[in-house]
Amino acid sequence: MQYQRSSALFQAAKKVIPGGVNSPVRAFQSVGGEPIFIEKAKGAYLFDADGNQLIDYISSWGPMILGHAEQEVIDAITSQAQKGTSYGIPTALETKIATLVVDLVPNIDKVRFVNSGTEACMSAVRLARGFTKREKIIKFAGCYHGHSDAFLIQAGSGAVTFGAPNSPGVTQGTAKDTLLANYNDLDSVEAIFKKHQEGIAAIIIEPVAGNMGCIVPQEGFLEGLRSLCDQYGALLIFDEVMTGFRLALGGAQERLGINADIVTFGKVIGGGLPVGAFAARKEIMQELAPEGPVYQAGTLSGNPLAMIAGLTTLNMLQEDKDLFKRLDDKTERLHQEMKTLIEEKGLPHQFNRMGSMLSLHFTDTPVVDFKTAALGNNDHFKAYFHGMLERGVYLPPSAFESYFLNDALSQKDIDFTLEAFASWLKSI
Repeated sequence: MQYQRSSALFQAAKKVIPGGVNSPVRAFQSVGGEPIFIEKAKGAYLFDADGNQLIDYISSWGPMILGHAEQEVIDAITSQAQKGTSYGIPTALETKIATLVVDLVPNIDKVRFVNSGTEACMSAVRLARGFTKREKIIKFAGCYHGHSDAFLIQAGSGAVTFGAPNSPGVTQGTAKDTLLANYNDLDSVEAIFKKHQEGIAAIIIEPVAGNMGCIVPQEGFLEGLRSLCDQYGALLIFDEVMTGFRLALGGAQERLGINADIVTFGKVIGGGLPVGAFAARKEIMQELAPEGPVYQAGTLSGNPLAMIAGLTTLNMLQEDKDLFKRLDDKTERLHQEMKTLIEEKGLPHQFNRMGSMLSLHFTDTPVVDFKTAALGNNDHFKAYFHGMLERGVYLPPSAFESYFLNDALSQKDIDFTLEAFASWLKSI
């Protein structure tokens, strides 16, 4: 494949944008080479600046569950845009989508819309601290909750360090209130609670992690977190920015049968436009301004274009009763047939999967947390990524990211992907 135009665009971008990108993973630093630039997308396909067509396995990092440029969503956005793109004043649209979210998601009474997953998680933690009158939170090594200071404590890369910031600009004062535990290690969480007793406001966790690859909770882990929160009077926050409306209509809470106290959303809830949200029971949400003292605001929150895109997407997910099963079945087929091919090659590997989330790790060790995810052979991953890209398949350009399948992906597309994978395996 030719990437001459993409390369030229990247050089131009680096002159005016730090690193040439507006989000670091796009820069291809973990896989080497230069990023491709996209001109358009439709259904399951990306079309880059050099005219290459690629099967897309990131779905804009999750939001495009229906596929790119879904006509019903595009029509809804276009119609709304004719009426104005932003008001900064309440609209009935906000109430419509809020009502739908409350109806679909277990254990919530009210929802507040923001503009990103980062905002949602930051606001959820502030609300938890305000509600409990406590300051410390527990997060897990390798879990990413956005780029707010409190969350940049082992957020998906680097050495495992207790309570140490892994970005300059994050203060030690902020870090001391973020306590670090290990995913799928209930004992590490219990030890923190015993040490800090009544000082912990909340646990925040991706119920299915997606920023160290797809990491699935082991049996009893989330149940144990729920029990510890109940025992010590802390709140359990599920970061469902990735999993919300993807693993099921009611998200991970529905699929795994665990109730959280606060839930955050993003990606799918915006239908491809920038949207985040956080939700909880009435007694927690009533602490939020203007009802309560916990302040949160946003000039563009509840933006009408974002609201109509999200509402249309959620309505389509609700109406299509077979969609989640189709996604699960496609992902299972891709997983199982790739597994057969790589076993025939004899290459060390681990597949992790839940629903339409999937990751491949080049290691013999089961990948259950950040430490084991870091054991993967990155040279193999780099070769795999570029080998698949050359063959027309776009994968996450990092070994620490989950795949996200979309409904537009056909069985023929999966056939093509498997043929590309088999071809790459033969080439190494």
